[in-house]
Amino acid sequence: MGVAVRRETGMTVAEYRAWVEGTPDDERWELLDGEPVLMSPPSERHQRTVANVVRRLDELAERRGCSALPGLGVLSAAMDDFAPVPDIVVTCGTPSTEGYTSAPVLVAEVLSPSTMKNDLGRKTAFYRSVPSLRTFLIVHQDEMRVEVWRREDGWSMRGIGAGAVIDLPELGGALAVSDVYARVAF
Repeated sequence: MGVAVRRETGMTVAEYRAWVEGTPDDERWELLDGEPVLMSPPSERHQRTVANVVRRLDELAERRGCSALPGLGVLSAAMDDFAPVPDIVVTCGTPSTEGYTSAPVLVAEVLSPSTMKNDLGRKTAFYRSVPSLRTFLIVHQDEMRVEVWRREDGWSMRGIGAGAVIDLPELGGALAVSDVYARVAF
């Protein structure tokens, strides 16, 4: 379960980045609404799902000079009190050396019981503020279901399930829902 560190006033991204450097290496933190939130260790099912998505997205991304990576923080000039760490981030161009990107083209969150409220709420609002982001995926880990958020003329969301394919024009390919859940037992 995520644990929030309470402060009278929220941290900015700059304050958070300075603060998080002093935390132990085995702790994973993200900044949500100005509050550092400790991320729980993920379950094996969660990690298998993340590995499946990273592998397939990275295959697609590489053809475009991009990379799909787990654990990069995402920044947006529109919201200086957020630095979430989605499960998967696809970026193009020069790789980040600082662990953060402000130019993702795709992000994916694999839902966990401890993070579901944040992933479906305030992180969704944040991702919609990132100008470069074309698609974000909310991947359910307890059922074969993916919510596909796509920016076209505005943001739209479509839920899909088993047997479906997620079209990813920004990567010039597609992601089968069956690939997302390969080797995941329900």
